[in-house]
Amino acid sequence: MPARAGAFQDRTERARLRAAVDGGDTAVLCQVLSGLGGVGKTQLAAEYAHEVWTAGEVDLLVWVNADSRSAVVATFAEAAAEVCGADPGHPDRAAERFLSWLQSEGRRWLVVLDDLADPADLTGLWPPAAPYGRTVVTTRRRDAALTGAGRRRIDVGVFTPDEATAYLAAALAAHDITEPDTELAGLASDLGHLPLALSQATAYVVDAGLPVAAYRALLAERTARLDELSPDVLPDGQTRTTAAAWELSVEYADRLRPAGLARPMLELAAFLDAHGIPVEVLTSGPARAYLAARTDRADVTPAEASGALRALHRLSLVQAPEPGDAAEHPAIRLHQLVQRATRDALPAGRFGRAARAAGDALVDVWPRFERDTAFARTLRGCAAALEAYARHTGCLYRPGVHAALYLAGYSLLESGQVAAAAARLRVMVDSATEYLGPDHVDTLAARNNLAKTQGAAGDVTTAARSTARLLADVTRLLGPDHRGTLATRSNLIHFQREAGDPAGAAAGYRDLLRVMTRALGPDDPDTLTARGHLARCLGEAGDAAAAVAAYTELLADVTRVLGPDDPETFAARGNLARFQGETGNVTAAATGYAGLLPDVIRVLGPDHPTALTTRGNLARWQGAAGDAAAAVAAYTELLADMTRVLGPDHPHTLAALGNIADRVGRMGNPAAAAAAYARLAEDTRRVLGPGHPDSLLVRGHAAFWLGAGGDPRGAAAGFAGLLDDITRALGPDHPHARAARGNLAFWRQRAAEDPSSSA
Repeated sequence: MPARAGAFQDRTERARLRAAVDGGDTAVLCQVLSGLGGVGKTQLAAEYAHEVWTAGEVDLLVWVNADSRSAVVATFAEAAAEVCGADPGHPDRAAERFLSWLQSEGRRWLVVLDDLADPADLTGLWPPAAPYGRTVVTTRRRDAALTGAGRRRIDVGVFTPDEATAYLAAALAAHDITEPDTELAGLASDLGHLPLALSQATAYVVDAGLPVAAYRALLAERTARLDELSPDVLPDGQTRTTAAAWELSVEYADRLRPAGLARPMLELAAFLDAHGIPVEVLTSGPARAYLAARTDRADVTPAEASGALRALHRLSLVQAPEPGDAAEHPAIRLHQLVQRATRDALPAGRFGRAARAAGDALVDVWPRFERDTAFARTLRGCAAALEAYARHTGCLYRPGVHAALYLAGYSLLESGQVAAAAARLRVMVDSATEYLGPDHVDTLAARNNLAKTQGAAGDVTTAARSTARLLADVTRLLGPDHRGTLATRSNLIHFQREAGDPAGAAAGYRDLLRVMTRALGPDDPDTLTARGHLARCLGEAGDAAAAVAAYTELLADVTRVLGPDDPETFAARGNLARFQGETGNVTAAATGYAGLLPDVIRVLGPDHPTALTTRGNLARWQGAAGDAAAAVAAYTELLADMTRVLGPDHPHTLAALGNIADRVGRMGNPAAAAAAYARLAEDTRRVLGPGHPDSLLVRGHAAFWLGAGGDPRGAAAGFAGLLDDITRALGPDHPHARAARGNLAFWRQRAAEDPSSSA
């Protein structure tokens, strides 16, 4: 029997084990501790065995290393020779006598069957359900044969964060080593709270004389193999390193039907997010093609791919959804160190093939319209894991940037996570430049996406500079009429509009459209998109009627070319309604958005950002039409949905808060509006940054409603500080700066005319 583990943690599973076997008449006397290799099943069983033996609760304790049927028979035969004089030379008969002896009335015994490799090995050898006998089995298996007939499975997981940190502190203290709690908690998280990994990491730190921070740095290196970070002499009588702990499990899983598919399936899963990989990703066409190529099969069916996942589940290598799981997108989970050990074992060529196959599988299931935002988050998590795990090899950048990386960045941007999208794109630009060179088309595309994201983050100046440099490069490399060159010109004009010059941007789009119509054709989707940009610029330059006319003509064309349910068609309908409202026809605006909303929900889903934005626009124009109370109610309901779907810090959620504050002010409560905008100003500054145009606009609203509530001096002070910041961030000639100067003059005049506001 193994010795007690050093720094043993009193875990929930130990209490469950004790309660199960000591429950009087209701006790289940055979407990099966099931879980991933390395979670501490053997140590839990050993601790329990030592406890009941020391307390005199059993008269016979038999510990069986149950890795094969012959090992079980041999140990039972030895026990039979000891307790009932059986002949060990006939092990099968002796084992039968031992099992009969266990049924004898009044005998107190405990049999531990440790590390059961195959439930079939116990056929005819299960200890009997005797009133005073107890059986504990430890196994990585989850087969149905392990439960029922008086047997109960106890699933053993990793340590809790507190247990893991306490274990590390106690194990290091035994060697007179003290480390900061933050470092211990960090190491515990790095190792996924896996007991075996924590034990071996402690031994490595002690043997090497390293501080925990240095070990964590080694662990974080993607080029370092997990087995290189194991101690020379394993602690607590362990026989396998963390890296090798699951190899036997993989071998057994690979033998289960459908034979040979479990290992390549685990290779795919090793590159995705351990916290959740949609089953449909791992059973997709590209995933099955990888399985077939790895096993020299003509093809692999979806049922066979699902069977490979079940085989891994039966060996506790993954946590698969149970049959009948009602989730729309059921997912598997697995331990991060199982993933790392699997990746470490891949030869260089197969590493790249597996990584790209995992990316292909993501692309295959990634929806064109992200109707299910939770599913989109899961896919983004998988793409982020893929990029992090494979970055050091460059395999996702050769022969070109993998489409999964583009999709993940676009999805982040669409979900409002602009800073995260920009960070992801900076990595992509650097990696593409390193692996493909600065003039590769994918490097140029990554630079373009980064510039667009910088603009979305409010840094229009940087975005315009980046785009101007990019335009020079793409014109040199692709020519002036190439689609990529024209798209880059469009982006540069867009930043001109964002910088506060919609009239200049309109002139730029007119020139661009002449080239696009000639080079691409009038019905090309990019040409139609540019027409939409021109129409918007016309409206924002002050000619709402021209914008209505342009959008009316454009809507007919995009409906004919792209269809009524295309996002460009929805955008044209929404902008037409917007500028109808800005001509003064607020009823037409409200009617337009009311008609658009059900179509957007039907195509994209009720939780899609476009659907939520359309609801907000509908509420705005309903309020403008005179029903302010209904608008506030609609905005309040929308805010709850936005917070649930997008989170409290999404720009659309913050915009909804601003709309509520505005409607409250228009309903006659300027003080409440000013207070709401002041709170919102803090949130936008924190989320978007102090120089973002939205942050500056919110401050202007706060100052306005402060003045409308009877504090013109406070409003003037607010606009004075705002004008300085707008001038610094956007320039003195930006429309926001001009508006702030006008408001500052107005409220200073009001303050001078109001004796109660004088100092």
